[in-house]
Amino acid sequence: MAPTAVTDAVPAPTTTPGKTANVDNTSKPVDLSIFPDGFKTSGQHPPLYDQLYPYSAFPKHISGPTVWSAEEYAAHPEQWTHVFSEEEIAELSSAADQFAAQKLPLTGINPSNFPLPKLAGSLKAMRNELLNGKGFILYKGFPVEEWGTHKSAIAYMGLGTYIGYPVSQNGKGHILGHVKDLGEDSTQIDKVRIYRTNARQFFHADDSDVVGLLCIARAQEGGESDVACVHHVWNILQEEYPDVAELLTQPIWYFDRKGEVSQGEEPYIRTSVFYLETPDPQDPSKEQRLYSKWDPYFVRSLTRFSDKGIIPPLSPQQVHAMETLEAVCNRVRLHMVLEVGDIQFVSNEHILHARTAYTDFAPHTGHPRRHLMRLWLSTPISEGGWRLPFHDANERKRGGIQVDDTPPVARLDAD
Repeated sequence: MAPTAVTDAVPAPTTTPGKTANVDNTSKPVDLSIFPDGFKTSGQHPPLYDQLYPYSAFPKHISGPTVWSAEEYAAHPEQWTHVFSEEEIAELSSAADQFAAQKLPLTGINPSNFPLPKLAGSLKAMRNELLNGKGFILYKGFPVEEWGTHKSAIAYMGLGTYIGYPVSQNGKGHILGHVKDLGEDSTQIDKVRIYRTNARQFFHADDSDVVGLLCIARAQEGGESDVACVHHVWNILQEEYPDVAELLTQPIWYFDRKGEVSQGEEPYIRTSVFYLETPDPQDPSKEQRLYSKWDPYFVRSLTRFSDKGIIPPLSPQQVHAMETLEAVCNRVRLHMVLEVGDIQFVSNEHILHARTAYTDFAPHTGHPRRHLMRLWLSTPISEGGWRLPFHDANERKRGGIQVDDTPPVARLDAD
């Protein structure tokens, strides 16, 4: 039996006069000169508060294909690693060359202009595993050094479109992101996005359904990856820290938008850390899975508002919950190193991921700085995505970061 949603504890926010909600892009045409693939990133929004559930509705224990242990997978990397075959690389190479020859904008790439007839079947199975299984995969053997940046970007983005729709990752409209140290001050967390620094990234989920990372160049030291199974974490919280689990299901957490807002929007979002899916209208008895929305940097950076009394400061209980969540993630983490030519895809629904701090090679060595190409990918409900309690849940480019009509861009390096 499906749980009952909260109906009276949290009022829905009022609509700003003169501003309308972003509607389903499948029914609202967009300017193709701005959005070449015909779809606009929806952007960040508060949840539909009347579709959130009380702690009493959450599962006491989760089992099934989304639950895994790091010990098991560390001993069997073949269960989560796929080495591209020569045939697969040849198909990706041919598709990239054909796309480049058409001189189409990279922002408009999609399966119809990047055909992969042989790979499509295995990519469909992998996508299902990302969404409904373990939630991550590591591909190896992508020939970035042979292909160079441009061709690698085409092939990587084309591959990604078989998983989801690329959405904008920042206020500049980057649908091809670049994880690189640009020398920005990582202590200025109210202004700086940590992926543009060499600082440690604590366990978090990005504002998309799936995140992809292609390693172009490694650091001299550090910058290694960890993934944690949210459903395993939840089971531990339920067994050992039920007070923390309950606090994390309450919509009392404010997330910073760091100035990446459209006209008329608030500079932060009040939401929960753990959610339940909304009911399946086709099958109300279907399981409503638990998923997460979390990034401690975006929670800790709001003192400019809490100091003025605009929003509540973090309570001691919330700080304890944050520290406990990080500690439990570290207990269950699976550690991996991304080599040059590796691609990691991770679900942002039931996986939290992290990165160690890193040091780049000195300029005089001739080695490039650490560089990962990043994709944020959307998987709407109608195409098998999770049933999220947000108004854009069935938009093709749900989530992401969209500032007004900033056009999508796919630059080949960080800016």
